[in-house]
Amino acid sequence: MEKEDLYSRFVERNKNAELGGGVSKIEKQHESGKMTARERIDTLLDKGTFVELDKLMVHRCSNFGMDKNKIPGDGVVSGYGKIDGRLVFVYAYDFTVYGGTLSATNSKKIVKVQELALKNGAPVIALNDSGGARIQEGVESLTGYASIFYQNTIASGVIPQISAILGPCAGGACYSPALTDFIFMVKEKSHMFVTGPDVVKTVTHEDVSKEELGGAYTHSSKSGVTHFLSNSEEEVLMGIRELLSFLPSNNMEDAPATISTDDIHREEESLNTVVPADPNIPYDIKDIIEPVVDDHYFFEVMPHFAKNAVIGFARLGGKSVGIVANQPAYLAGVLDIDASDKISRFIRFCDCFNIPLITFEDVPGFLPGCTQEHNGIIRHGAKIVYAYAEATVPKITLITRKAYGGAYIVMASKQTGSDVNLAYPNAEIAVMGAEGAVNILYRKADEETKKQAIEDYKENFANPYQAAELGYIDEIILPKQTRFKLIQALDMAHNKMQTNPPKKHGNMPL
Repeated sequence: MEKEDLYSRFVERNKNAELGGGVSKIEKQHESGKMTARERIDTLLDKGTFVELDKLMVHRCSNFGMDKNKIPGDGVVSGYGKIDGRLVFVYAYDFTVYGGTLSATNSKKIVKVQELALKNGAPVIALNDSGGARIQEGVESLTGYASIFYQNTIASGVIPQISAILGPCAGGACYSPALTDFIFMVKEKSHMFVTGPDVVKTVTHEDVSKEELGGAYTHSSKSGVTHFLSNSEEEVLMGIRELLSFLPSNNMEDAPATISTDDIHREEESLNTVVPADPNIPYDIKDIIEPVVDDHYFFEVMPHFAKNAVIGFARLGGKSVGIVANQPAYLAGVLDIDASDKISRFIRFCDCFNIPLITFEDVPGFLPGCTQEHNGIIRHGAKIVYAYAEATVPKITLITRKAYGGAYIVMASKQTGSDVNLAYPNAEIAVMGAEGAVNILYRKADEETKKQAIEDYKENFANPYQAAELGYIDEIILPKQTRFKLIQALDMAHNKMQTNPPKKHGNMPL
């Protein structure tokens, strides 16, 4: 065969492989309001950087006539490229090919990319749009999932792993995204559930839609499975690029620093009036976070779940930081089961990837009640103190108002390992609020005595001075100086060296 014929034959095969399930299937994908796997990858990565692997791979299944139906790529597009000039690995399920189902063959493509990402210390991004395990292959397709889950687990804490759910994701397929660090979903297009509506109806007789059972809104607000809720696929893919800008490529690096044009000495007069004089009046903690960080830009994570806690990424002096905060505007910023899970997992992610932690604290305590106690608030609350105490990254805490009882302890107090503890002059650090304390200490006293006792308690404890005298608070600061004080603390702790005792791993309360 002539060389030219060889080349033209290759070009033809290559072109056919890029069509996936064919023109009609691609049109059907577009009609359903979704991009194809390759379109998603092209949108996600820097233009012209994608290198595809295993483009011509085909399955080896002969059951149910599958041996007469082989499509190059076998339902997964995989490879590597760059985001903002940094290496990333990516794989995308191609719904135009066998409904994007997982086979023994295409699972090997995914595992290859996962292993390469781990060897080369680069993030791995999964774009999910799949009908699940390929039924025609039986247990072979299931073992493919097992191999993927294993790689997810081994890579955890070594390289960032990000999942986007851009269509269906059911059964065992859910567990790979769940093992990754962050999940993105699209409104009305993404669905995740271990068992679908039909099975639910058969087993429990509940009549539920797939949107209500496992839609993007459900998982971003009720279950806490997903971290980001987006309006479109394009928004998801841009969100992944934005998220990666705050993260290092692996656990041996620091997050990329930027050159900030925002003056580190900038003072915000508005901060002096954000916290109300009355401790019972709510305020939005983001009115403190946003004015303090570089360019007033705070990239919030899980904004719709456990709104009594706020987590996310920002920059201070050009350096990436993880922010954890109580939210007085919702449930008074109280800690409950969901907030505990949200906070502790975020702390551990930041610690894995050398991202300093800034904690804005205004917490009246843990949420009381039978529901919380019976569902294990003790166990869940213990996750926060475990995560903070275990973390060896720089930890800076600012008490903006209340810091009461056990909640004060777990929210990065000095004794649980915080490096720098700051407080505003109006901060209240005590076992509990004045009224509650007096009702215990003076339960049999008359109203006048109680009233005077409340004033005395406030004078002695509803301030940061006792804690400062004991060295539990390093510095009391003016609110307007918050930005510079945090940047100074970050700079001081930049070269922090701390290692925990050698062990296989701790036994976190889960």
